[in-house]
Amino acid sequence: MPDIRIRPWHRVAAAMFAVAWGGNEFTPLLVMYRQQGLSAAAVDLLLFAYVIGIIPALLVGGPLSDRYGRRALMLPAPFIGMAGSLVLAFGAGGFPLLFAGRVLSGVALGLAMAVGSSWVKELSDRPFDDTPDGTGARRGAMSLTAGFSLGAAVAGALAQWAPWPTHLAFLFDVALTVPGALLQLHAPEPGVERSAGRLVDDLRVPGVRQKDFRERVLPVAPWVFSAGAAAYAVLPTLIAPKLAGQRIAFSALCCLVCLGCGLGAQAVARRIPQERAGVVALTLVVVGMALAALASGVLTVPVVLAAALVLGAGYGTALVAGLSEIGRIAAPTDLAGLTAVFYAVTYLGFGIPVVLTVLDEASPALTYPIMFGALAVLALCCLCVVWAASRGRTPPTADKADLESSIRH
Repeated sequence: MPDIRIRPWHRVAAAMFAVAWGGNEFTPLLVMYRQQGLSAAAVDLLLFAYVIGIIPALLVGGPLSDRYGRRALMLPAPFIGMAGSLVLAFGAGGFPLLFAGRVLSGVALGLAMAVGSSWVKELSDRPFDDTPDGTGARRGAMSLTAGFSLGAAVAGALAQWAPWPTHLAFLFDVALTVPGALLQLHAPEPGVERSAGRLVDDLRVPGVRQKDFRERVLPVAPWVFSAGAAAYAVLPTLIAPKLAGQRIAFSALCCLVCLGCGLGAQAVARRIPQERAGVVALTLVVVGMALAALASGVLTVPVVLAAALVLGAGYGTALVAGLSEIGRIAAPTDLAGLTAVFYAVTYLGFGIPVVLTVLDEASPALTYPIMFGALAVLALCCLCVVWAASRGRTPPTADKADLESSIRH
């Protein structure tokens, strides 16, 4: 029989799943808020608003958890997420409340991504678990992506067909988050070495100066959520005028296709040699952006879904590639801080819808096919950087791999 015990990492992963659910359930509702009279720029700004909460929570929460432990920083995250969902549920009539709710959701998600991911990785190692190297990074990434995809799908379905479309999805999220918040209360604190220096030194995250981080992580990071935002924020909005009465449901479907494919890609990414994962990820992003350029021109359902599928594969592979590389190069006292910097850069991708909207309104010549084509070229340039860096790196020998693993343990 399969082992169905609740392991320590399950407890933290459950909280991460719930926080991610709440963080992304807003995305398929963008079409609904547009139908209610908000401008395209206002809706895109609300999508980007939770980045204002995410990035400070990432950059401060990660290093602080390296100093004070994971529990102290991660335990509040689901409760902050529930507060954000309640503000969104009862603030549907006003932009300021919607903005505030999104920022709160972002703070919760930032803590879950930096601190929760590091906690899951540590609880996937001895003495709490005994898994192959790199499994902890995938567990954290898959917990987040599962929450992102299912949260968006359920929220879109509730908004399309259930009563109280501006309230019910957020109230459902609050009910869902309670078990995850309670489960993580009993997760153990890993007994790893904590920073004892000055706090200002912790916030500097020295690992960002490593060559591998600059050449193998940073070029991949912005495309994680650039791919996602293109697939489930930009394309559904563009095709919405051509759809009948199922616009919210189709937006939710795009989220499910993109993030579901991303979840599958994360499971498959373990078979890709670590030194090649970034190359594979950016190749998928380049193809996905090219498909998005085509989809934004023809605006047909099959092509939009095809673009969402490939962009989702790029998103999932890029996320695992970045986290796995960080797990390889980070010291125990630098893990959460370096993870935080990675995620902060990934979330800059959510500025893509705002930038494309502004450019589209500023110049009729800058059509969406042209802009997506430009993004494909930029992704190709990053691919060349990562490919060049990967050519200069040889896979570790068995003895070296064992040594690296023992150091991390």
